[in-house]
Amino acid sequence: MAQTDEFGEELADFVRRVAELKAARSVPADDLPTVLDAAIFELDHVAGRLWPWYESLSSTGPSGVASVDRQEQQLLKALFQRVPVPVALVDRETVVRRLNFAASSFTGVRAGYATGRPLTGFLAHADRAAFRSQAAAVARGEGDRSLTVHLQQQPAVPVRATLTALRPSGEPRTAVLVVLQPADSRVPSSERVPGPVPTLTETTRHAALMDLVDAVTTALLSGPVGDPAGVLERAAGVLHGRFADWVVADVAGAARLSRTAVLAPSDSVEGARGVADQDPAACPLVVEAVRGGSTALPVRPEDPDAFGRDTSGAPILVRANVTSLLCVPLTTSPGPVQGVLTLFRSGARRAFSMAEAQAMDMMSRHLALAMSAPR
Repeated sequence: MAQTDEFGEELADFVRRVAELKAARSVPADDLPTVLDAAIFELDHVAGRLWPWYESLSSTGPSGVASVDRQEQQLLKALFQRVPVPVALVDRETVVRRLNFAASSFTGVRAGYATGRPLTGFLAHADRAAFRSQAAAVARGEGDRSLTVHLQQQPAVPVRATLTALRPSGEPRTAVLVVLQPADSRVPSSERVPGPVPTLTETTRHAALMDLVDAVTTALLSGPVGDPAGVLERAAGVLHGRFADWVVADVAGAARLSRTAVLAPSDSVEGARGVADQDPAACPLVVEAVRGGSTALPVRPEDPDAFGRDTSGAPILVRANVTSLLCVPLTTSPGPVQGVLTLFRSGARRAFSMAEAQAMDMMSRHLALAMSAPR
């Protein structure tokens, strides 16, 4: 029992320090690095001393102690979630295992969505390879690392990522603890970093989608049918800006694919010209949509070449800062694919949802009917 009492005293001191860390959230932004160092020290203390001590007690102590220790284990998990700095636990492939509340707020990504996905998917394309390399080095035991990265939704805000090795108890492989903080000591406000999507406005979103379907259908009925290029241009005009930042329309002719419309943000004139000059046959997503006839809905696409490259050789998804896209084949079932409509969202705009993809699937059938109707 002496060891159990000693463990209890150590844990009580630890809980008091956690309370102090929680209260430190209100310190000035310039003092946050000191708080960060203290939080990392406490996390190391948990991993290196308290957790092995707990395992020793739970394996040799009476069953009554095990019940108390389970409560303490829950406390340690709560500490990870409540520590007032953005922290993520990833494996050597940067796949997220845990994301605490501060990290979820900082990145604008829900913990439930991030878990099981590579953390690099939330970074700018240019930073992904370097981050993977550093994470692998830390996992191999080559020492802690630190580098500056950029979140894909806020590419103008530099973020300092500190990586340190952590060996979870009972696991054969080393994990990597990632601590994130603004490189300029300014925590992005809720106005600059979108938070978790609220759930109380689902009815309003549904009404907005129905308004969009009505607007596209009205545009189709207001003009001539049987002209694939003309039908796609009218639909693209409705979808551009209101539903997507970029709209790319391709017609699947008897001989080859042809690009008929590219609508881009007003500050991307040169980029739009490069996309318009691209051969759709060199665009993997478009080719796959024509062959397979299924919709693609990648969020933060991992492959920068998924939509091919523009005439300058730059990956289109990187140049357009695409954070979410919809690639929809235009077909009536059964029937051949008559064209492909690709929609990009970029920057901090909310990613396409499953509900929006379903509405777009409905509109794709309307478009296919208008394209194939006799003149």
